[in-house]
Amino acid sequence: MAQVLVIVRVLPEDVETPLDELRKRIAGALPEGYELKMWDEEPIAFGLKALRLAIIMPEQTEGGTETLENLISQVQGVSQVEVEYVNRLS
Repeated sequence: MAQVLVIVRVLPEDVETPLDELRKRIAGALPEGYELKMWDEEPIAFGLKALRLAIIMPEQTEGGTETLENLISQVQGVSQVEVEYVNRLS
């Protein structure tokens, strides 16, 4: 089965949210077949930083990236989720 690389930008609820803990909670919430491959922090403004996550997921997922977006948005400490990039891996 083919896989898809999804780059997701995650905004925390506030400046005080520890991004490393948030990343770990998101990684722990991913279902089987999904894998967090890489991540980094992106400065936004006034001390707020976003998480940029590279996640591998199955291509044949019903609903496409919507399932992933909904899953991440339900993690405690997440304010907003935005898919920045999607690419099929061969």
